Amino acid sequence: MIVSPGVETLQKLVAHQIHNLFFLSATESAALDRVLPAVLQKTEVCFRGSSNKYYTKDGQTFFSVYHSGQYCIFLYFLAREVFLDRSASRDLADKVYYLNKALNSLDLYYEVEMPPVFHLDHPLGAVLGRAVYGMNFTFSQQCTVGNNKGVYPCIGDNVQMLSGSKILGHCHIGDNVVLAANAYVKDTDIPPDSIVFGSSPDLTIKARKAE
Repeated sequence: MIVSPGVETLQKLVAHQIHNLFFLSATESAALDRVLPAVLQKTEVCFRGSSNKYYTKDGQTFFSVYHSGQYCIFLYFLAREVFLDRSASRDLADKVYYLNKALNSLDLYYEVEMPPVFHLDHPLGAVLGRAVYGMNFTFSQQCTVGNNKGVYPCIGDNVQMLSGSKILGHCHIGDNVVLAANAYVKDTDIPPDSIVFGSSPDLTIKARKAE
């Protein structure tokens, strides 16, 4: 994967941003360096699955440190990798999560397990809770995935959430489903290959044409 302007710059940038906002100890800095190769590998797998023209360059997977959407995904993988590294401090994972929230207005906690390949477009104001997420999950601005009475949704593969859409509670969202802008699904199962409009319990569900 091409990292622009370079891995060394990326290392310095992350450390600098965390230190300026929260302070960064020498031990935490070493932990960031230790997990970075695994994070970049996961980032590459995720970006390789994208059809977005900005994610490839000269036939190779491309990561621009100054592309906010790409950096947002990278920071999620970084926070999660720190969390999974038992020798790293929980405080460091919190700092990276908080940094992502501060920079991108995305609330995506490191304990939430995203699929290896997921996509986002203008994620401002989105909140993604502890649901089960399928491959190629896609979301936009002001999307919400959350619980109702402690129960979270189960989301299939190739599900797209357009701006302002919400999935809450005891829901099973089938594969290849599109939630239209501002759709609100609560405690409702959605069949595969559907487009969803409106709000629960008065949803309009239409068959989605095969692409």
